[in-house]
Amino acid sequence: MEIKIINKSSNPLPEYATPGSSGLDIRADLKSSLVIKPMERILIPTGLYLEIPRGFEIQIRPRSGLAMKQGLSVLNSPGTIDSDYRGEVKVIIINLSAETHKIESGDRIAQMVVAPVVQANISSVDLISESERGSGGFGHTGIQ
Repeated sequence: MEIKIINKSSNPLPEYATPGSSGLDIRADLKSSLVIKPMERILIPTGLYLEIPRGFEIQIRPRSGLAMKQGLSVLNSPGTIDSDYRGEVKVIIINLSAETHKIESGDRIAQMVVAPVVQANISSVDLISESERGSGGFGHTGIQ
């Protein structure tokens, strides 16, 4: 499957870090560095524009190293890029740490995962089938 990309940044195209990687690393495209304070969120441009085949989406996910080492995460994780979106890919980053962090142009800020999408047919009904679980919600199994 091919994802067509226009790259208006000076960064390399997104790439898989290892042969077994699920996500392609994407980088910040900034005119100057950004400072993100504790509990602050910012929208970071990437300079990337995608053409995703119908039947697929791209999910934007946090990078585990940024989350663990700096407390930076993708706020709406996973973010979804629909196949018909043609605007610039931007990433909402939140600083969950107690320290201020600087983001430079070219920093790897998130990862993109290509995923298949199934669109459902929705039917309005008056009754749905019973199940063993029923309406048991959060924590109903008692497993911690």
